[in-house]
Amino acid sequence: MQTNPLDGLHDVIAPNQVDWWPLAPAWWVIIALLCIALLTGVYAIYKAYQFKKAKRYAVSLSQQEQYPQHLHIILKRLVVEYYGKHLATQPTKQWCETLNTLSGLTFTEKEILSLYSSENNNVDLSKKFRQAIKNFKVKEPLYV
Repeated sequence: MQTNPLDGLHDVIAPNQVDWWPLAPAWWVIIALLCIALLTGVYAIYKAYQFKKAKRYAVSLSQQEQYPQHLHIILKRLVVEYYGKHLATQPTKQWCETLNTLSGLTFTEKEILSLYSSENNNVDLSKKFRQAIKNFKVKEPLYV
């Protein structure tokens, strides 16, 4: 009788469990991309925070000021910071249009000129300037 050739084989040995470490190169690429994305996001948030620093400071200053002329100066400083000096040095009519565009409020030439009169302690105008500072648009392109 002929012997079965399979009888000479040894038993099958099951492989060991595959370890998760060391990681495959594809996982290292994914981890590196996630770290880069996380660092980019943190940097973007930091830059946005720094960009709005002047507005936060102006809002805190406006809470302390009572006189509309001082609030007007704070508003002009904001315009210089975010849009350049050329907008802050406009004639009164264009300056009112700029303020209306940036704040969403309606300023008239009469209100602006009243700042330079002998009695410039107008409470309503102070409130309006405070609101303009709070509503000041820092990221919108301006075509004035």
